[in-house]
Amino acid sequence: MEVLDKYTVEREGLVIDITVKKTPSLFVPLYEVKIPEISEGTRILIENKLKPELLSKVELDMRELLDPKEAPRVKEKFKRAAYQVVKDNFKNLDDKTVQLLVSYLVINTIGLGELEILSYDDQLEEITINSSKEPIWVYHKKWGWAKTNLKPKDEETIYNYASLIARRVGKQINILNPLLDATLPDGSRVNATLAPISSFGNTLTIRKFSKNPWSVTRLIENGTTSPELMALIWTYVHYELSLIVSGGTGSGKTSFLNAISQFIPPNQRVISIEDTRELTLPKYLQWVPLMTRQPNPEGKGEITMLDLLVNSLRMRPDRILVGEIRRKREAEILFEAMRTGHSVYATLHADNALQTIKRLTTPPIDLPKEMMDAVGGIVVQLRQRRLKIRRSFEFAEVLESGEPNVIYRWDSKRDRIKQVNPFKKTIEMINLYTGKNEEELGEELKEKASILKWMTKHQYYEVDEVGYLIAQYYSNKDELMEYVERDERWEIDI
Repeated sequence: MEVLDKYTVEREGLVIDITVKKTPSLFVPLYEVKIPEISEGTRILIENKLKPELLSKVELDMRELLDPKEAPRVKEKFKRAAYQVVKDNFKNLDDKTVQLLVSYLVINTIGLGELEILSYDDQLEEITINSSKEPIWVYHKKWGWAKTNLKPKDEETIYNYASLIARRVGKQINILNPLLDATLPDGSRVNATLAPISSFGNTLTIRKFSKNPWSVTRLIENGTTSPELMALIWTYVHYELSLIVSGGTGSGKTSFLNAISQFIPPNQRVISIEDTRELTLPKYLQWVPLMTRQPNPEGKGEITMLDLLVNSLRMRPDRILVGEIRRKREAEILFEAMRTGHSVYATLHADNALQTIKRLTTPPIDLPKEMMDAVGGIVVQLRQRRLKIRRSFEFAEVLESGEPNVIYRWDSKRDRIKQVNPFKKTIEMINLYTGKNEEELGEELKEKASILKWMTKHQYYEVDEVGYLIAQYYSNKDELMEYVERDERWEIDI
């Protein structure tokens, strides 16, 4: 058995040991979770004695349980009661062990138990239960899909998880409503299905909201993209040219959209529209995030992407970010917004630049090809499953004819992004807006690439750090360039 990775996660008083192993009997890694201080006997005692005792001690009404805003107060109330329950049952424990048992007892009483422990690991993107007959699966940022050493006790346990989540967000899941699609207060997306809709048993899928959103520098540092390509995209954003980020499922479209939004100047108003809150923009921006809403059980109260898109145009936006283009009417309004002077950045499912144009100009979206030149450029993200990497696969400018001209492409043999064609339209567009010629644009691209390399070298990885330095470029460029030329770190007080 080969150990691939080993690290510790600390949260809520729990110290959790994580080991990722490669085993001969499995075709995927084993993700092993261990809380060393809690023995199996203690776990059984917590489940069978302490948990019922805690529930009998805490008095709560339904309003407190169902209101997400009350969650911190409810948790604190349970913590105080749990402390007393643990002290009554374990007389001679030190304070550290008492706090450990209190945390474990609380998450197994009003939390999601083992699922909550898994959610503490920021390296996980997805947590899934397929049935009680197999272990819980996770998607690890580094190692991909892995089986855990945790397994639901029975189908009722999975249903209880789903039901608890549904109550937290004011929804319900039962035999009459066997499907649940919900967003937790922390931004994580949850989907649940009940048998017999899912043939093998009840299922639960949690797509975690990233607490450390991708920044431009993180993408450069891990090889997803290059400073030269990001300098070009920065220039597009700088001069208000619209972009579409396309790619397959799990290719990192939204993460890339989040990263390039950090190039937006701080003196502009940004409206984002999403089904699920995934974007996190720098705090220096004037940002209004909008989210769709599903209908209630009576079929009323739905707010669609189209509703929000139409409404956003009345909010005087300088930039509009759209989670994903799916339908014709959404695309029509989006392209009309581009033609009326709004800068739009959106994602779309497509495997390359040409497929992006085809997807937009054939049913079901079916826009006229003549409209395509409203888009300045197309960035294509790729997920290489065999190598478990994500890369910027293509960058193309969109010509007057609506055809893409691929300028940058990923070389899979050498694992690098290189320029494959000269510009045909970009220089002309930027010259129109700024008066800069090809030589001046080339110098600007080199300058921006040098800033991005400097930021990456000095490990400015947080979204707000990157946002601060980009804002300095727009308002205090000379001083920023002095730091870059001296290769000196700028101490940021955020």
